[in-house]
Amino acid sequence: MTVLDEAPGEPTDARGRVAELHEIRAQALAGPSEKATEAQHAKGKLTSRERIELLLDPGSFNEVEQLRRHRATGFGLEAKKPYTDGVITGWGTVEGRTVFVYAHDFRIFGGALGEAHATKIHKIMDMAIAAGAPLVSLNDGAGARIQEGVSALAGYGGIFQRNTRASGVIPQISVMLGPCAGGAAYSPALTDFVFMVRETSQMFITGPDVVKAVTGEEITQNGLGGADVHAETSGVAHFAYDDEETCIAEVRYLLSMLPQNNRENPPRVEASDAADRRSDVLLDLVPADGNRPYDMAKVIEEIVDDGDYLEVHERWARNIICALGRLDGQVVGIVANQPQSLAGVLDIEASEKAARFVQMCDAFNIPIITLLDVPGFLPGVDQEHGGIIRHGAKLLYAYCNATVPRISLILRKAYGGAYIVMDSQSIGADLTYAWPTNEIAVMGAEGAANVIFRRQIAEAEDPEAMRVRMVKEYKAELMHPYYAAERGLVDDVIDPADTRAVLIRSLAMLHTKHADLPSRKHGNPPQ
Repeated sequence: MTVLDEAPGEPTDARGRVAELHEIRAQALAGPSEKATEAQHAKGKLTSRERIELLLDPGSFNEVEQLRRHRATGFGLEAKKPYTDGVITGWGTVEGRTVFVYAHDFRIFGGALGEAHATKIHKIMDMAIAAGAPLVSLNDGAGARIQEGVSALAGYGGIFQRNTRASGVIPQISVMLGPCAGGAAYSPALTDFVFMVRETSQMFITGPDVVKAVTGEEITQNGLGGADVHAETSGVAHFAYDDEETCIAEVRYLLSMLPQNNRENPPRVEASDAADRRSDVLLDLVPADGNRPYDMAKVIEEIVDDGDYLEVHERWARNIICALGRLDGQVVGIVANQPQSLAGVLDIEASEKAARFVQMCDAFNIPIITLLDVPGFLPGVDQEHGGIIRHGAKLLYAYCNATVPRISLILRKAYGGAYIVMDSQSIGADLTYAWPTNEIAVMGAEGAANVIFRRQIAEAEDPEAMRVRMVKEYKAELMHPYYAAERGLVDDVIDPADTRAVLIRSLAMLHTKHADLPSRKHGNPPQ
């Protein structure tokens, strides 16, 4: 009897198989149990699928290897073979653009990584690299699945290798939504951006128990590796938020400013903010007196489209600002000294922060705007012993190696080596502008006068009066606003109110810039 000969409503063998498939899929979608889901929610955490729904456009998720199960035996694993093996993998869209994602399911084996779990992640990472699309990991796992032994460790190795292979090729974003301990913490550190949620996410190599056993120090998980620790102290986390919903919404916002891969430009949008808008308020925001602080964030707000930008590492190394914004709809990376914090000096952490940001912008074809108001590098024994030479060289290397359009603007101070490092014309900035309030010099006038006129000051009847006179003389001779322009070290001195328009016109000219570095396997930057 054929299928057509069967009575209406009577299931065929094929229909029975399809029904079985739907039943299995329902099991995989539901997760291990309602109790496990309630426990996850009780911790203030969403499930893996709820997180994916927040990240991706509605109805766009395509799951891969949903029916995958582990093949391990021993320690009772043979009796527990849940579908997905504790990680959800697939792709979807964010604002219509393809994004790959994997999300640990803490309800299954605590999200711990085993062989099948790892190979699922390997596959989705390979797919993201091949497709040339961003990869987002939603991390909430207890580390390696101890019952599977060394196979789990090998799985981590495969993830690290792919993180490294994808670096600078596709954007990689790690979202920490639970614990991440031991070797598992290295994968986020290899990615471009790390997001964390306060109270529920932690990252550390050795946990509080091990720390206490080895050093005698007592500390909580959040005190050791919570979101605020990594956002403010260690610099591991680029962003920290109070809840998962806000965190994931900001991931979507970040993705809107990044290209799909290193061969594309970031998406350009229609700008509602006039390209030629003047900002007379800038004259009031920035005092002409170089010793008076101000908030550089307000300057950035005045320059970018609609005052909207995303600051990266906002709470770490606050003496420098790194941000993504738009100028006439085009995404730009902004690096700016912050006079409100440590007078805007460069130190170890600021150099590291800015260097990594510059490298990211260069990797993903994002033009770099540098706003200078820098009195120099931070002096001190701790800085010297901590390797300020090495760390400062990282920023210098990053700028010199960058081939994207680079525009510098000097607002006030630009002193010494810090001026050179902050994308000066001499290290390859395409265009360098300055406000009439600029002070470009080897060092501040007071310090320079004390060195150059030491003898005259010492021999004068009134040393203090002589010192004041020599400071004024030095400023008039070597630090007037047009000294650098007269020598071709800046391309133009501009009206601060025209800053936005000047930058936008310059970016338009540099849109077709093409620069090649010498052929090499790779550089050997300072570490």
